[in-house]
Amino acid sequence: MSEIVLEEISALSAIYCGEGEFEVLSLSENGTTVMIQTGVQDAAELETHLRLVFDLPITYPSCLPSLSVSSEELSRAHCKALRDKILDEAQKHLSEPMIHHLLLWTQQNLHNLIGHPKPPTSDELHPRSEDTTTDGRIWTMLLHLDHMRAKNKYVKIVEKWVTDLKLCGRLMFLGKIILILLQGDRDSIRDYLVLQKTCKVDVDSSGKRCKEKMMSVLCETILPLGHVFYI
Repeated sequence: MSEIVLEEISALSAIYCGEGEFEVLSLSENGTTVMIQTGVQDAAELETHLRLVFDLPITYPSCLPSLSVSSEELSRAHCKALRDKILDEAQKHLSEPMIHHLLLWTQQNLHNLIGHPKPPTSDELHPRSEDTTTDGRIWTMLLHLDHMRAKNKYVKIVEKWVTDLKLCGRLMFLGKIILILLQGDRDSIRDYLVLQKTCKVDVDSSGKRCKEKMMSVLCETILPLGHVFYI
């Protein structure tokens, strides 16, 4: 990761410091993925919640980040249109850190960008994020979990997420080492990372439900076309 990206991530973590507002989802030789959740109020004080996931390749900011946008209040079509307009704005800021600017620009212009959207239909209440990378290639990611206190419940949650996202997955216990191997569409793996980071999947030492704070990405790679691992 370049120094300029490190400085940008540090600044973003300080600005978006509320619970669940900012997460580094993955960090590997292929680049960095960060998630930011924010809300925008309109004149009637109705709030639209946005989740933006930025994939920063190793050549960023000399090239554009990949971006996905999702929202409980917006339809897939509105999320896609919003993403495209954010990326159009990003074109104006190549070669400089741009994420904070894009977030502020989105907050200031959201309702002009999407107009007055109708509520999402029943099949859009939990929309898949719209992304710039849909090449159909197979991605593989290896995750490390520090511990599981509520093991049975944790395992059931992981199994449900993998099934719902149509991923191939394997949960491995190697002594005290806990690994999760995922394979499938890159968008789905990103969605899994968001769930793993933002949902309460375990319990703390006092027995209260808690989020996964100590997950790390050990490896992320893409398989050549025509190659598939069965896991």
